[in-house]
Parts: sequence; C-alpha cells; structure tokens
Amino acid sequence: MSDNALSRNKRTGGTSERREQIIQRLRQHGSVQVNDLADFFGVSTVTIRNDLAFLEKQGIAVRAYGGALICDGGTPPAEPTVADKSSLNTSIKQSIASVAAALIQPGHRVILDSGTTTYEIARHMRHYQNVIVMTNGINVANALLEAEGVELLMTGGHLRRQSLSFYGEQADRSLQNYHFDMLFLGVDAMDPERGVSTHNEDEARLNRRMCEVAERIIVVTDSSKFNRSSLHKIIDTSRIHMIITDEGIAAEDLTRLHKMGIEVIRVPQQ
Repeated sequence: MSDNALSRNKRTGGTSERREQIIQRLRQHGSVQVNDLADFFGVSTVTIRNDLAFLEKQGIAVRAYGGALICDGGTPPAEPTVADKSSLNTSIKQSIASVAAALIQPGHRVILDSGTTTYEIARHMRHYQNVIVMTNGINVANALLEAEGVELLMTGGHLRRQSLSFYGEQADRSLQNYHFDMLFLGVDAMDPERGVSTHNEDEARLNRRMCEVAERIIVVTDSSKFNRSSLHKIIDTSRIHMIITDEGIAAEDLTRLHKMGIEVIRVPQQ
C-alpha cells in the first residue's frame, strides 16, 4: 500500500468519524466540495454525497452544486467529557434523579443509560431491594457497587473513554434476549421535531437497541438540552413515554410534548 493510501486510511476512519471531520471543515470554511472530500478521505463521490445528504437531513448543511454550505447555527457542539458534564447543572440533575428513582419499585427490571444524570439515579438506589439494573456506563455501575439488593448487569463491549460507556456488537447482543420494564435514557440533544440525538453513532445504535427492549422509555434531561440536535438520531420524540426535566423548559415545547401524549414531569430549578 502506498504512503498516500495509508494517509487516506488514517483520515477516513468510520462513517461517524468522517462525518464529524466534514462538519469541522464546514465550520472552518463555510462550505465543502464533493470532489475535494472524496480525494481527502479516499472514498467515492457517492459516499460523500450520502454524507452530505445525512448532514442536510440533520439541519447541519445545505447541499449546493458540487458540494454543501453550512447552516447558520446548525452545527452541533463538540462532545464534552463526563467530567465536564458532571460540573453542569448538578443540582438540577440530582433533583431529576430523585424523581426518576422514585419510579423504580421492587421487582422492576431497569436499564440505566450511561451519563451523569443516570449516575445520579444510581446513587439514589443504594438501599433498593429486588431490582435488576442493566447499564453500559462504568460510572453508573460503580455507583451501584454497594447496592446489595440490586442485581447489576453490564452490557460489556468496547469502551469509549470520552463517555465512560460501552458500545459495539457485544453490547448490542447483551440486550437482545432481555425485556425491561423501563429505560432511563440520557440525551445530548432533544428537539420535539427532530427527536432525541447524541454525538456518537455507536452510542446512538446501542440506545436504539435499549429502546427496543424496554416497555417504557423515560428521558431524563435538564432543559438546556431542548431545541438542540446532535449528529446521530436515537428515536423520534413520539416514541417517548415520559420526560423528566426542570422548569426551564419552554412553554411551547411543553405544549407540543403534551399534544404528542408524552407525560412531562418538571422539577424546580435550584
């Protein structure tokens, strides 16, 4: 293999990584060209057009002749680390977690998604009895180590250090033979029209699998995540059964969610 080919392979990565890099180029230059991207990543122009079509559907770019233009305000923010997330809206997350944990009763089988709000839910479960919890989050599992009455299951898989979460085929397979009463889903972005989304393609895929095996889908998120869209969609908003958030949610969003038949619980802002 030539040095140029090796260089292209390093740049290409997977679909998710390539699209993230395209977004970065859009941010830097305001526009991109199909032929330039195809040459840079060492892929076909058809592949690049599919990438741009995906970004257009997400509201990030608008396709133009031979390429695409960035949408004003359309790029998702860079993914923060777990440490960064832990320092944001901590008191609100704790209040949301208290309400969420109260929904879990003896005999329940629960999925706790990775994340800082679900970590707070796990912290409330130290003295719970006869509950089964499946999680893909290392921090969530650590919070349950002393909860002797909670049977803890881990998805396993490949570790994403950015989010302290597992993903991949092994994680997907670990869920397929189970049925859970409820899923507590943490999100990076929530838009009533575009649905629930996250920064990482692999995590979005695992989250979709979680939604398939759970009787009820409960989104736990502070109101700052509303009217935002990340790159990878998890599910349509209409599939959510309940949202636990804070009083900062806009009145128009609350009205739209109620019209969809979604129960919304608001905790007081601290």
